[in-house]
Amino acid sequence: MRIALLPLDERPVNVRLPAEVAAVAGAEVVVPPAGALPRMRVPGDVDVLGDWLVGQCLDPATDAAVVSLEMLHHGGLLPSRLSHDDLWSTLGRSQVLRTIRAARPSLPIAALSVVMRASDSYVADEEPEYWTLYGRDLHAVGADLHRSFLGEPTSGAGARVPHEARADFLRRRLRNHLVNLAALDLVADGVIAPLLVTADDTASRSAGSVEQAWIAHWSRALCRPEGSVVSHPGADEVSAVLVSRALGALDPRPVSIAVACADPLGLKRTAPYENAPVGVGAASQIRASGSVVADGPGDALLVVHAPDPIGGDWRGRMPHDCGREPGPAARGDEAVRSTAAVIRAALDAGAAVGLADVRYANGADPRLVTELLEQGLIERLSAYAAWNTAGNTLGSVVATLRAGVIGRRAGAFDAHAARRLLVGRVLEDWGYQAVVRTRLTGTLDPQAGEDPAADGRGDSYLARARRELAGLLERVSPGARLDRVTLPWRRSFEVEFDVRLPHDRPRGA
Repeated sequence: MRIALLPLDERPVNVRLPAEVAAVAGAEVVVPPAGALPRMRVPGDVDVLGDWLVGQCLDPATDAAVVSLEMLHHGGLLPSRLSHDDLWSTLGRSQVLRTIRAARPSLPIAALSVVMRASDSYVADEEPEYWTLYGRDLHAVGADLHRSFLGEPTSGAGARVPHEARADFLRRRLRNHLVNLAALDLVADGVIAPLLVTADDTASRSAGSVEQAWIAHWSRALCRPEGSVVSHPGADEVSAVLVSRALGALDPRPVSIAVACADPLGLKRTAPYENAPVGVGAASQIRASGSVVADGPGDALLVVHAPDPIGGDWRGRMPHDCGREPGPAARGDEAVRSTAAVIRAALDAGAAVGLADVRYANGADPRLVTELLEQGLIERLSAYAAWNTAGNTLGSVVATLRAGVIGRRAGAFDAHAARRLLVGRVLEDWGYQAVVRTRLTGTLDPQAGEDPAADGRGDSYLARARRELAGLLERVSPGARLDRVTLPWRRSFEVEFDVRLPHDRPRGA
């Protein structure tokens, strides 16, 4: 099976992760040439990307397509927040989807779009330059717009933002919101289905959250059948989720995924940077993948290591119970023991288990990983994730679980690809995000834009990161080798590496 993917941007989570998920079921993902993709803030070539998509989709060898509307319309995720393209030029780029649908009426075309974020920070890496001066104030502007819509008192916290910056921010939001509404028309016309409209780095009161409500209103009015438009927290995991959905063509039987959480209240908590409880998000991610939420055992089990009741963020307010600050370590130990017990019981009963560790934002719970390694449970998992936001983590685990179920049913399951994906995620989400990156960041403040890999220090940072990751990899998978370590956006936030497992063939062989 071959799936054409127009990714959200060029980072590994949007290009490489979907391909790794597909490989678990023996399928192939093709992406545009690197030269056409964006380079962080520099947009991709929208004309070349549109032509590439048409060419791939008109090729009879292509069985399905997954299309990021940010890439199609703006040349990538960051360019969608930065470009000054007018509304009509932007909307016109959707015509390629109608061209494809006319030529291949039965080709599955799934699409993803992101509600424009308003980061609650003064870091302008992914935002307009004025974010360094007014970022948190503009986040407050969005929150007040939401409160005003709901008839709630407003704070007036964005009053110091100059008119020019406020107008630029709001007009770009308006353009992108109208593009998202126009995507509903593509669903109503049968051009794309499903459409996932997700929101990252948001809050219960924010510009993005009220826009999600407006999109939900119109999708209920226009789009049938139910479920053709899905909205929940997330972004970078969506391509992998939709790729896993496309894998259903290999075996049409429904995939059922059960959800378990050791903490009775855990699924009701809302994780940092999100606007819905993790239990709601988990169920929505399962449905978005084309699977169903199981009432009983199901074909696979998603175990959720619930958010810490008092929060924790490896790139912000450090977790209290992981040694960086004094705090109630006993509470963390109990949560670890309880989650490990649920995992062991399910594995011993023969379940295919995926672990979504959302206890903290931007990295794993190190105590849980240590416990699972000591009990020999990590290697028995079918999927694992603990990266960035809860939506990112939940979606990638759901996608991997689904790929495994379908691959086994279809006789196409690739155990080596599944093992490589598992080891890679543990090393990145635990080894890099929670351990190595945290250690190398030291006393720097990421929320103020301080980065240990910035200002010409990238080579030194990478050398230290590689040494530490190699040692941690030996704990996760003895005999595995770390071949390459890079920083895709030349900053410490994300990393890319190659893991060579025993019996891997050399590249190009």
